[in-house]
Amino acid sequence: MAHAGVEKTLIVGPAWVGDMVMSHTLVQLIARTAPDGEIHMVAPPATAPIAERMAEVDQVHRVEFAHGEFGWSARRSAGKSLRLEGFTRAYVLPNSWKSALLVWFAGIPQRIGWHGEARYGLLNDRRILDKDRYGLMIERFMALADADGKLPDKPYPEPRLEADLSRVETLRKTLSLAEAGIALCPGAEFGPAKKWPAEHFAQVAQALCDSGHEVWLMGSPNDAEDAAKIEGLVPDVRNLTGRTSLTDAVDILSRATAAVCNDSGLMHVACALGVRTVGIFGSTSPEFTPPLGDKATVIATDIECRPCFERVCPLGHLRCLRDIHPDQVTERLIG
Repeated sequence: MAHAGVEKTLIVGPAWVGDMVMSHTLVQLIARTAPDGEIHMVAPPATAPIAERMAEVDQVHRVEFAHGEFGWSARRSAGKSLRLEGFTRAYVLPNSWKSALLVWFAGIPQRIGWHGEARYGLLNDRRILDKDRYGLMIERFMALADADGKLPDKPYPEPRLEADLSRVETLRKTLSLAEAGIALCPGAEFGPAKKWPAEHFAQVAQALCDSGHEVWLMGSPNDAEDAAKIEGLVPDVRNLTGRTSLTDAVDILSRATAAVCNDSGLMHVACALGVRTVGIFGSTSPEFTPPLGDKATVIATDIECRPCFERVCPLGHLRCLRDIHPDQVTERLIG
């Protein structure tokens, strides 16, 4: 239960890793306006580890509902548990109707979010999104912090995650990693139209190994097939794909001197750790969710059919990614 007079905020966090990273911009604004308050975040297991690495977040509440499940009883039970915390306001970042149920069940007095899926009643501070005014995802998050939707002055706050240095050393020894390496992240949960060909990643990996760098392949078990292709072509890489949790990945990435990523969650994680990051964009656009920070670089083609925002190339050629030559990436890393 909150102490008397303490502003206690709950944020319902996104279910995608990259979106969760970018939500740290809102967290920072809330912390500025109520420096003596508490900030809690509720998140599914898939993204909770990211919230746990935000310095301003006091507590993370993990909730899990079956994919596609309405889960009325489970959401009501979770909401009643949160009611005991005495939150004074809540921000609901996902746009689904179900995501707003939790704060309604929790009885939080002020419930803020975008209109989304007609969330009448569930949100009592329901905003209508002006996509032209808020072109970036971080702007859509940050605008919720102000009653009038006013954005902070530029430069905007950038997402920042904190690594656990003691875990870093333990992981490094357990996985037999060098003190530093260059991370290659060949995955993208969205679909193959976001994934630079594994053969291209392999050419970059070979050039890096030839230059004396240790190369770490990083990603979830879903990326194992692409990582195996790269490892088959370049046996000297260290294939960590599927061998680490998301928490592990955050700590290991903090020791990377650079990272090459598709437009993915790990791209945003690397940037938030202050790692020099090359983000490769295919069917999507950096105009909405760019890698943030002065160490981030975007590589994309100007082919006429992109961005199409499709999960699979509708024309079947994937030229938006195949036409990005490995040398374009390598020169950003080792010149």
